[in-house]
Parts: sequence; structure tokens; C-alpha cells
Amino acid sequence: MRRRTGKLTCTAIATTAVLALGAALAGPLPQPARAEPAAAAVTDYCRGQCSDILPPGQNGNATLADILANKAFGTRPEHSADQLGPYNNLVAGYPTLTDDKLSDFFNDSSFGVPADQVAKVDKPRDDVTITRDKKTGVPHIQGTTREGTEFGAGYAAAQDRLWLMDLFRHVGRGELTSFAGGAEANQGLEQSFFGQAPYKEEDYQAQIDYILASQGERGRQALADAQAYVDGINAYRKKAKDGRYFPGEYVLTGKIDAITNAGEIEPFKLTDLIALASVVGALFGNGGGGEVESALSLLAAQRKYGLAEGTEVWESFRERDDPEAALTVHDGTTFPYAAKPADAKGTALPDPGSLTPEQLVHDKTGSAKTGATKRVRAPKKLEPLRGLYDDGVLPRDLFSRKHGMSNALLVSGKHTAGGHPVAVFGPQTGYFAPQLLMLQELQGPGISARGASFAGVGMYVQLGRGQDYAWSATTSAQDVTDTFAVELCSPDGSAPAKDSTYYRYHGSCLPMEKIERRNAWKPTVADSTAEGSYRLQVYRTKYGLVTHRATVGGKPVAYTLLRASYRHEADSIVGFQMLNDPGYVKDAKSFQSAAQHINYTFNWFYADSRQTAYYNSGLNLVRAADVDPSLPVKAEPAYEWRDFDPTVNTAAYAPPAQHPRSVDQDYYVSWNNRQAKGYTAAGFGNGSVHRGNLLDDRVRALVEKGGVTRAALTRAMAEAAVTDLRGEDVLPELLKVVRSAPITDPRTAKAVQQLESWQAAGAQRRETSAGSHTYGHPDAVRIMDAWWPLLVEAEFKPQLGGELYDALRANLTVDEAPSAGHGPTGSHAGSSFQYGWWSYVDKDLRAVLGEDVKGPLAREYCGGGDLSACRDALLTSLQQAVAKPATEVYPGDANCAAGDQWCADALIQRPLGGITHDKAHWQNRPTFQQVVEFPAHR
Repeated sequence: MRRRTGKLTCTAIATTAVLALGAALAGPLPQPARAEPAAAAVTDYCRGQCSDILPPGQNGNATLADILANKAFGTRPEHSADQLGPYNNLVAGYPTLTDDKLSDFFNDSSFGVPADQVAKVDKPRDDVTITRDKKTGVPHIQGTTREGTEFGAGYAAAQDRLWLMDLFRHVGRGELTSFAGGAEANQGLEQSFFGQAPYKEEDYQAQIDYILASQGERGRQALADAQAYVDGINAYRKKAKDGRYFPGEYVLTGKIDAITNAGEIEPFKLTDLIALASVVGALFGNGGGGEVESALSLLAAQRKYGLAEGTEVWESFRERDDPEAALTVHDGTTFPYAAKPADAKGTALPDPGSLTPEQLVHDKTGSAKTGATKRVRAPKKLEPLRGLYDDGVLPRDLFSRKHGMSNALLVSGKHTAGGHPVAVFGPQTGYFAPQLLMLQELQGPGISARGASFAGVGMYVQLGRGQDYAWSATTSAQDVTDTFAVELCSPDGSAPAKDSTYYRYHGSCLPMEKIERRNAWKPTVADSTAEGSYRLQVYRTKYGLVTHRATVGGKPVAYTLLRASYRHEADSIVGFQMLNDPGYVKDAKSFQSAAQHINYTFNWFYADSRQTAYYNSGLNLVRAADVDPSLPVKAEPAYEWRDFDPTVNTAAYAPPAQHPRSVDQDYYVSWNNRQAKGYTAAGFGNGSVHRGNLLDDRVRALVEKGGVTRAALTRAMAEAAVTDLRGEDVLPELLKVVRSAPITDPRTAKAVQQLESWQAAGAQRRETSAGSHTYGHPDAVRIMDAWWPLLVEAEFKPQLGGELYDALRANLTVDEAPSAGHGPTGSHAGSSFQYGWWSYVDKDLRAVLGEDVKGPLAREYCGGGDLSACRDALLTSLQQAVAKPATEVYPGDANCAAGDQWCADALIQRPLGGITHDKAHWQNRPTFQQVVEFPAHR
């Protein structure tokens, strides 16, 4: 591994209108604490040393009156925004952070609620009590029966996230436009998700039946828990509807009449949880795919350099097992998986010019064709909310863009001040209002945990803490998805056309299965998209979903994508059940056993008072010998997954011992970097520079010094969260090249000096003082943002040529700056510097400088390998960057004025409902985060 050297505006409406409508639609008044005992707490072995945070706030439901008041006065429902301030304040507060100040920036995540902190108590049925605390309103659910506990979990989830859960169950079913409106963004998101996880209604039930049949008593208990959870959701759904304190979005989208209360919130079903689970899996728990795009860049490389050298060039950019990559398991242990075979067999590359994407959308009518809008009549009181969802209720690229977020820092007790392991970890799930995750505490027979769960599938805490242990996860994204080239055929034996809907399977010519969704919408107050409709269509084969068509060796084929967890979206439920069971998880070994039952591709981390542990979960496939998993493969028996059963999409999987795993390593870091030696990266860009280095360098230094505390580890995370990866780990090489000869142009020399000063100060994107909204070294940050895409093109495109350069950019975006000017994560999303050409620039410049490079690129690109020519190319691109004004680098959007650097980076809680929130300082940080140190154990 290479060691680092560098260090609302409110809409004005009449007050009387808001108050008049509020009288009819306000929620029930908050209940004062009653003279009931506080929620009983089991023994808590963390003893006040466990903390968490999840902005913006616990309460994600707002009545129509709440939404109107937010627009008119900027007010927000109680507990909808009270965690955003502490989360934001860590940017200014981390340099002087001590253990006793952690509570300024995190919540106490101890079990139970002290009697003097009880804000509200609900008892939706006799066997469960929901106690909410005064500070954050988190539900602490105490059940005397298991069924009651789960009923309470569903009831509390509906109290806090009813609209969000409803929204996402429709996303999961490919029915977003029919539910929330036909906005162009809704159409785009619906289409991208349906293309990844299309199901028929019977498929959802089949997945429930599979869990019942295959996962024994725990599987049966899990589905009983899930049914009780659904019952709790429905109990609150009915109560809120009848009491007229349901989320106001139902009125704005035309589901319920504001005056008569006519309309319905559809009851939830157990199959809805499968749909919701498929959304979670698609967003955060999948890995691999992209083999067709990889094939295109490989072919481009071979056309440029010839078969042998072109393949070598492509492989060097692929960085499957880069020796300089930051690793989570760094003790040298090797876990071979998905490696490049010495002599690949069955690879099926498309013939030049033959590739076409499969058509997804058919039979468009109305606004689906024209984009027309129509203004509907609405009460004057609702005018301030008109067009609330005209830009979509969710980002259109939520599923199509790359994901792979979350970080974790853990230090063994051997290196901590208290002698116990310390962990700071959590998932980066973006910033939404309400948040996709919600906090809860569950205490009942066989369940004892507090933490975060995805709304709608919160039968169990998915990331959190138990009585004497805590756990979290990061997305691992190892390759569990393959592309097959399925030979097309005609049932009459004639030569097939490329658009044939029949394919060959084990010698038979079979019809493809058509999965359709017909969606229609009408304009509403919230979404003014005019009436329209379309039909979504995906063809499914035994080898997966058809994504493209082409010819291979002149024969027509369909390229199909098959994910190992397809048809198994909720199988992980048993693993989560185990993690919540204090009778099951008692130590590192039992934690790893629980994580083995989770089929999502995640890195799981664990800490108790004695040990830390790590386990990489997922359905790691046993592929046919000599198959290259990075490229499409022929759909023939010889190249199928081992023991493949297409009926239920099962196969042989690698045993747990072959998954990256470890207990009590000196430290662990993960920021979606490589897991271990030999464990092949599923995508491009896992090389010498990765954002994981920002953590690895800092935590390694802490461990070498010793005496690590919770505050020290949090400071390491927080510093990395405001650091520009390019500035810390690539700028030193860039400066070496441009300083290799005197700089004579005064303007360029000044820019270089500014970059040097910024790099020496830590290459941070951080305010000069809290609330100043001005970065230290703002000109250097602007120059870096403008320079990066220009320097990458100047360095690589002349040698690669336009076709290959563009093909490689399709595999890996060039940049992922916080302002998202050129990256895949979307504006104001926080997560940055995961996907980019950092390693390529780093390795190439070090080679040109004559430095040692392990796993170098196949050629030297900058200046054709000549240092002087490389310097000229970089200086020319730097001069172009310096000339770009801030208004061009940060062009502005609906939230920010052009040229506003701080705002361009800022975190914005994307409103999924009617409540908006203040902007927050950029942080590259988990959305939900825990800080834990257990001093005792059962």
C-alpha cells in the first residue's frame, strides 16, 4: 500500500388562511408526560459512552397545516430539524473536541428514557408502550410480547415516516408516477428503478414463500414480526386518516380531499415490504454490473493499440487488484475473488457498431410525449404549495447514478486510552427530508437494540447498538452481478432478428417473459404535469433482464443482467433479526455469524468492550472456471454460475471463510475502498488514491501514537470529512511537475502559490469561522475545482485519443467534487471523492517524475512521458482554470446564486415532503453516525 506523504425563501400567505386550515387539519396536540413509569430499560453496558446523530430530525410527518406554516413563517414541526444543528456544528467544533464535548454534537444513545426526560407516551395496544424523549423525539418501544413490540415499531414508523414509506413502496413497485405525479424526474427515476428490479405481483409473494420454506424457524418468526409491523403501520394509518392528522402530501397529490376527508391511504401489505427492501438493496446493497460498458472501453483500447497492448492498457485502468490500494484488512491476508483468469473463456464482446440499448418505455400518451403542464383548480389556501413536486418528488438519478457510500473507523482496545475498542461509524445515505433512515429503540422478547432502520422495513434495527455491542456497515459493492450474452432464436427455426423475443436455453428456443407496468397520472396541486401515461416493459430470461441487443460473431444476442440477490430482496431479514437478538450476538464470532445471513453487499463492523471485528457479506458467486466477471459471457451451460437454478435464481456461493473477515486487527477503516488483497474491485478506480486514504492515514497515525479516545477518532473522521482528496493526495505530485522549472507567468505563479498554501494548510474546504460561509483559501479551492477536469483531459486525451478517453470516462467519471459540477452523486449530496481519476493522475505523474510506482499504468500519458511536455500541458490547463470566474465554476442552481462557492458545496436536505430545511456546511460524512466505546460486557 502506498503511504501518504501529504498530510426559503418563505412564500408569503395570509396568516388567517393558515390558521383557518390549521384548525381543521392540525395534528393532535402533543401530549404532556403522563404519570406513567418511564420505558423500562435493560442493562446498558455502554454506561453513557454511546452516541448517535441522524439529521435533520426524527419527525418526518407534517400535516397540511404544518406544511403551510413552513411556507408562510418558516416554522417546522417539533423534532423535524433539531439534529441538523449539532450535526452541522461539528465542522467548527471538531478541532477542540474532547470526550466530554461529544454531547454537543451527538445524542446520548443510551437505552431507555429517564423519567424527567419523557415527553410523550403512546400505548397503541396493551402489550406495547412507545415513549418519546424530550430532546429528539426518538421512539423507545417497549413490548411485553414480541408481536406487540413489532406492532409498536410499525406504529411508530408510521407516526414518523408514513408519507415516505408510501412513496417508496410505490417506487419499489414501479408505480411512482401514478402515485406522486408525472413530473419528468419522477418518470426518470421510475424508469431507472423498474429496469433494475421489475417484478410481477406473484414474484413478491414468491419471495415471502421462499423465506418461509428456506430459512427455518427464524424465517417464520421474521415474517411474523414483519406482519405485526405492517399491522402497526395500518393501525396508525387508519387512526391518522380518521383523525385528520395524516401527512399533508396526501392532499397535495390529490389522494385525500382537504375539506371532506374523502379519499384513502392504501393499506400496507406484507408484499410491500419486499418492494421496499428491493429499493434499499438497489441503492446500497448491490455490486457489479457494467460489463457491457467495460466491453466497449476494452474494444476501444484494442482498436487504439492493438489486441495485446490494448488489453494491457485497459487492464491497467481497470485496477482490479491494485497493490497500492488502501485496504480494510491490511494484515496481508488474501481473499481471492472474481479475479482475472489467465486465459478467459466464454467472453462475448459485441461486434463493432452492433450494440443498441433495450427500449424500456412504450406507448406514451399526453404529457409523457409533450411535457405539457396544466394548472388545476385549488383552494386559495393551497396556492403557496402549487408546483411543490414539479421537479419531482425524488432525484431522477437516484438509482442510475453510482452509489457506494458510508465510512467506518475502529481501533482495537490495545491502542485506546481506556483499553476498550473505540468505533466511529455510519452509513452515508444522502440528505433527505424526511431522512430515509429513522431512529428507534426496540425492547421486547428476543429483541434489544437502538439505532437506525430504513423507513418501512424497520422491524429490526439495521445499524446500531445492542446491550453490550454496536455494529455498522459500509457498502462493499463486490461483484455479484453478471452480464450474459443470450443467443436469440426463432420458434420456427428461421434465422432470428436482433429484436427477437425468443432465446436459446440448454438447446431449447424459449419465449422471453414480458414484465409490464402501465402508469398514468393527472395534474395535481403539487405536480402540474398534464395528464399522461406510458407502459414500461422489461423482458426477463432465465439469465436475467434484457438490457441491450447486439451481434457477437455475427449472431444476434440479447445482453442480460443477472444480480445474485434478484428474487431475494428480503432474504437478509434473518441476519438483521440475529443482530437484534441479545441471545444470539454475544461476541465477535457470533456477530460474524449473523452478518453471514445478510445477502446485501456490505462491509460489517463490530465493537464491544473486548473486541472489534469485520465481515464482508453478500452472495459471492462461484463462477465457472476461467470466466472473466468484468466482461459479458456467453449464456451457455459451460459458463453459468455453479449449481445455477434459474427458477428461484440460486447458485453456489463462496463459503464464509472465503469472505474478507477479521477479528481485532489493530484498526479498521472503510470508505468503500478495497476490502483485502486478492479481493477484486468490481469497478474502476480503486488504486493508489482513494478517499479511504483520508481515513487510513489519520487512523494509522493515531494508532502509532496510542491512547486513542472517542474524541480523537471523531476528530480524524471530521477532518477527513472537510478535506479535498485531490488537494491532499494528488496536488503534491502536480506541484512537483509544474515546479520542475521556473514559472515565469506572474498570474500562473500566483495560482501555484495559492495552491501550495492551501495544500500546506490541509487542503480543506472549511469555513474561516462558523457561519462565515467563506472557505479558507477560497481562490485555491476554486482553481482546483476548475483545474481538475481540464488537467485530466490535458494529461490523458492526447495519448488515449478521443474514443478511448470517452469510453474510459463512461466507466469512471473524471471528478466528484462536492459541488457535483462533474460527478455522479448529484448536487448538495455530501458524498464526494469516491469516483474519479485520482489514481490515474497520481500513478502517471509519479511515473513521469521517475518515482517508484507499484501497479503502474501500461503507458506514460502526460506529455507522452516527457517531463517538460507534461509540465507544459499541466500549466496550459492551469492557466485555463485560473481564467475561469467563480460564476462559471459554480454556475448556480435553484438553491444557490452563481459564484457562491460555499453554497455550491452545501448540504441540502432534499425535501421528499412539504417541509424544507436550512443549508448546512459541506461534510463528506455518514448521514447516521455512531460514536461508541463499551466499558463493560455481559
